Amino acid sequence: MASKPGILSDWPWKSMGNFKYALLVPGAIYSTYSFIRCKDENERNWFMFLVLPFLVFRLIHYQLWISYSRYRTAKGNNRILDKSIDFDQVDRERSWDDQIILNGILFYGAGIVLKDQFNMPFFKADGTLIILLLHWGPAEFLYYWLHRALHHHYLYARYHSHHHSSIVTEPNTSFVHPMAEVLAYYGLLLIPTLLSVYIGKANIVGVFTYVTVIDFLNNMGHCNFEFIPKWFYTIFPPLKYIIYTPSFHSLHHTQFRTNYTLFCPLYDYVYGTVDKSTDSVYENALKREAESPDVVHLSHLTTPDSIYHIPLGFPSLSSKPQVSKWYLLFMWPVTVWSMLLTWVLGHAFISERNAFKKLKLQAWVVPKYIMQYSSKWQRETISKLIGQAIRDADKKGAKVLSLGLLNQHEEFSRNVELYMKRNPQLKIKVVDGSSLAAAIVLNSIPKETTQVLLRGRVSKDVYVLVQALCQKGIKVLTVQEDECKKLLKFDNKLQSNLFLSERYDTKVWLVGDGLTNKEQFKAPKGTIFIPFSIFPPKKVRKDCYYHTTPSMVAPASVENLHSCEDWLPRRAMSASRVAGIIHASEGFDVNECGGTIYSVDKVWGASLENGFRPLPIST
Repeated sequence: MASKPGILSDWPWKSMGNFKYALLVPGAIYSTYSFIRCKDENERNWFMFLVLPFLVFRLIHYQLWISYSRYRTAKGNNRILDKSIDFDQVDRERSWDDQIILNGILFYGAGIVLKDQFNMPFFKADGTLIILLLHWGPAEFLYYWLHRALHHHYLYARYHSHHHSSIVTEPNTSFVHPMAEVLAYYGLLLIPTLLSVYIGKANIVGVFTYVTVIDFLNNMGHCNFEFIPKWFYTIFPPLKYIIYTPSFHSLHHTQFRTNYTLFCPLYDYVYGTVDKSTDSVYENALKREAESPDVVHLSHLTTPDSIYHIPLGFPSLSSKPQVSKWYLLFMWPVTVWSMLLTWVLGHAFISERNAFKKLKLQAWVVPKYIMQYSSKWQRETISKLIGQAIRDADKKGAKVLSLGLLNQHEEFSRNVELYMKRNPQLKIKVVDGSSLAAAIVLNSIPKETTQVLLRGRVSKDVYVLVQALCQKGIKVLTVQEDECKKLLKFDNKLQSNLFLSERYDTKVWLVGDGLTNKEQFKAPKGTIFIPFSIFPPKKVRKDCYYHTTPSMVAPASVENLHSCEDWLPRRAMSASRVAGIIHASEGFDVNECGGTIYSVDKVWGASLENGFRPLPIST
């Protein structure tokens, strides 16, 4: 929001959320009904009929830019600015699609009011050219002066400061403005379209092409990576004054008083407002190579719709804990296509970049889903993908690779341990975070607790956890005989504080995979469920408390954190991800995978010293 919001700052449909798209339904129904009812082929209004598909195309166009921009800036090659994006910026830019709603309302409104004029032919070459020339002439000139006016302190404080709240831009930053400002822009951008209608040169391809060109150049100017090669301007030098570059507009967001142009730098050159560092910033961005990470966190996709929740997906979803949304069912063609793509994608891909003190952090994603990790015939393929990711991270100079989600599952973790032993030349260390996960669970138990109930699949971090609890004199109860035997087999000394019980009346439960809904209902009112598993238990009791899976809150020194890690709350990181950072920061030169586990006390103390904090139990 602007520092002093002026009139018409908020969109009238702000409170509607995603239901704002319902505003387009009447126009879509009217245009489709009119199109079908019209018997005369020459009288059918193709423009009105194609408005809805075109708006969908615009949404897809924007999303492709958002995803690709985040991918490129995460890699680092040709990145312009290194500053962070935060959750506040993502929330502020959630309104990027409001201008598409407005576009649909204006098109439908004009088609109904000016019915004859907007029943235009499909294509006219001269009409398309006229629309584009009218933009690069009067529309660009008027925009330049409007933009300069918006930087006057009165208008800037009330309107334009909202857009400039984003120093580091993304494609969705491009049309994040107060409503009054967007109306002013649309007034200018409608000049070429309305003039072409007036002179009888308007055509469907021309109008839609014009809007697409505006979207393309607008997204390009806010993508935060440079990609226009120098030869583009060498072949035809005047292009320098006709088409801007991403770095040209990026300077406007950092310097504020230079590079005002929309897409055509000519007017900045004419009126002396070109930033002096324009050429050097452009050339430096082109020379910049991909970033070499210090720490890589290797995760994977979970559910079929998780592709929308990763940082490269929808910002409105990735910035919140992962929860299934009903409207994603309508995305099934894209979901199926993305699943087919992951079947053929032969390596992990980068999804996010962060920084912690002097460490450069990256998150990589194995293109496999939970159902594939559960399939026996896919396990060998997944192990090879993990091995390939370890080799790639080592080549890039990474110090530590942490295993996220099912990559840290016993079978895959053991395979990684064998892989590291077979490849002693690798300098990188691999961490599954078992010791920190055990430490987090241990320190999540209320201090006054004298006994806990353990229920779930037993793993190496559970052994360490139970051992630590028994050393503290806390009784550990199990209701499954096989779980009790596994723990005693690990350490026979545990029998003094480890008991097989038939009762479920303990109010602190340590739970993992295998916990059933029926068992949860046996717990007394007010029970605290503390998971030690990778995935959280299903919450079936409203009168009990559920803690998150082992994780910690990141300190402010972890930068560029604007996406949630799976189901975790904002700025929370899984134990394995934190462990990777701590091992690299403290120089712990050990592998922690397979049967190996590091010092629980040492990694916990180092985490706290580096500013990481345990999550409170939600009430």
